[in-house]
Amino acid sequence: MSKYLLNKFLYTVDRDPDLVERYRDDPAGTVTWWESEHANRILNCIDGERSTWLAFDDTERAALAGHDYPTLFELGAHPFLTLTLFIAMFERDHTEPLGFQLEYAHRVSHVRMPYPDIAT
Repeated sequence: MSKYLLNKFLYTVDRDPDLVERYRDDPAGTVTWWESEHANRILNCIDGERSTWLAFDDTERAALAGHDYPTLFELGAHPFLTLTLFIAMFERDHTEPLGFQLEYAHRVSHVRMPYPDIAT
């Protein structure tokens, strides 16, 4: 498991509105594409700089492909990264104020202190 890679996915997708929409509409395809094209790019380096060893495990891949943010939280993905990305994708589906944020809080409420370690 790589919390670094989970967080890198959440961070990079959240910062690109087209990727947010792509991930909302085709999560499994987006995860597969991102893993093959971006997982091993080194942040803040030229495109030619790549590593070769980073990949999601089956649990991470399934949680990302299923938009399963409670599992991502349990795996140690940073809660601010999951929250901001999923707000961008799903807030529009709620009519009440803070609708998605309240759903997020409810769905992760089973996780008790101490929270999963978010250190990478």
